[in-house]
Amino acid sequence: MADVRPAIDAELQRLLPPESYGLKHASKGPRSLFGEILDWMLAPLLLLWPMSIAVTYLVAQSIATAPFDRSLENSVQAISQQIKTVGDQISLTLPMSARQILRADENDTIYFQVIGPRGELIAGDKDLSLPADGDPLQVGTITYRDSRIAGNEVRVAATLVILSTSTGPSPVMVQVAETLEKRSQLANEIIKGVILPQFIILPIVVVLVWFGLSRGLAPLNALQNRIRNRLVDDTSPIEERAAPQEIMPLISSFNDVLYQLEDSVQSQKRFIADAAHQLKTPLAGLRMQAELAQRENSPEELQRSLEQIADSSTRATRLVQQLLSLARMENTNKLSEKILIDLSQSAADATKNWLSAAWEKNIDLGYQSNQQSYKMYGNPVMLKELFNNLLDNAIKYTPNNGTVTVDVRHANQAGLLIVEVKDTGPGIPPEERQRVLERFYRVLGSDIEGSGLGLAIVKEIATQHGGKLEILENIYQESPLKYGTCMRVYLPVGTP
Repeated sequence: MADVRPAIDAELQRLLPPESYGLKHASKGPRSLFGEILDWMLAPLLLLWPMSIAVTYLVAQSIATAPFDRSLENSVQAISQQIKTVGDQISLTLPMSARQILRADENDTIYFQVIGPRGELIAGDKDLSLPADGDPLQVGTITYRDSRIAGNEVRVAATLVILSTSTGPSPVMVQVAETLEKRSQLANEIIKGVILPQFIILPIVVVLVWFGLSRGLAPLNALQNRIRNRLVDDTSPIEERAAPQEIMPLISSFNDVLYQLEDSVQSQKRFIADAAHQLKTPLAGLRMQAELAQRENSPEELQRSLEQIADSSTRATRLVQQLLSLARMENTNKLSEKILIDLSQSAADATKNWLSAAWEKNIDLGYQSNQQSYKMYGNPVMLKELFNNLLDNAIKYTPNNGTVTVDVRHANQAGLLIVEVKDTGPGIPPEERQRVLERFYRVLGSDIEGSGLGLAIVKEIATQHGGKLEILENIYQESPLKYGTCMRVYLPVGTP
């Protein structure tokens, strides 16, 4: 029997992980399922990690901005409370100590500015820029913006204060600006606190994923090893319950293949055993007749023995030819030399070839022609063998002075042709019609010599052409009612 392990092992290698795993796969051979899953798990993780750093930076900037903005707000409010009016004069009464406290910062530089109602500078730094026209200030509301002063980026908080003067209400703008050093330091500290642990956690995650996949795929490795360690002739099904649920359909499909393989192996064993048994009988007869011929003294008896030897060798040759035909057809997956064939002409030629055999039994053999041409695509050698086996069976089982008729016509179903061979023989009982299609099976009680292969060959040829064989009754005498056999073969017209 052929070793089935390479085919099964190749399919499993396509789906199961090999012995060595890795993110990088070799250029030769199938990809590792382990590596495939690992790639799809770790690649998004490694791609999302830089994105998480960018998001963390933005969040850290937002977190670092909030407390320092509140500090700027307090400074703006403190300066606003120190603005005084005398008549129509506006001034900032900010003691020097307060100014020193306002500007006292080790990391950042603080700027402030007070602008009067006519745009004049009342106090503070004149280099601090004014708000843009599209960003108006509101009384009692602190607004924030980013700006630059002396080449440095600063964060500015500004508001409007309404003062009462002799000329009426006067708006005064108060601004406080601060460089961004402390904010950057706080944001960096937040990022370090979040990112640095990830450098430790990420390798641990990779190791845990690796370990988890190894444990998860362990049943697949065990299944692969069990299949590899099976004996060459072991076609027993794989235990589905021992496999993970995800590959149970795969195991079920393999079991179906194993069942078919087991049937094929058993069929081959039966074929070999039956063939050996069938060949043993004519060969033993040949040997016995040859031994008898050696003992004969008279020329007449020697001639009779030689005729028997010739007859036995003819039967053995026919049996060997049928065995070879059946084996060749059962091992043909696709029809070779599929050409356009005139089926009616093939039937007529086959009928002519069997005329001499029919005349020996005084059988009326004829082809029922309606002068039409029935063409199909098929293998001419196979179809010739089909006609020969049908006619051989019909003539062999039809008694002397009987009738055998060959007919080719269109079927009622479009695209199908029918080949019929009718005889006036003993017929086949309905309960035996399926069994006679089996190899070497012959109806009990029949005294006609035969191998039991003819109909099996016809069935195989019909199947190879996409058709089928039916065994029907042939009513050839209505009173009293008598039945022969009608072998009907359906063949599709086919395509080139």
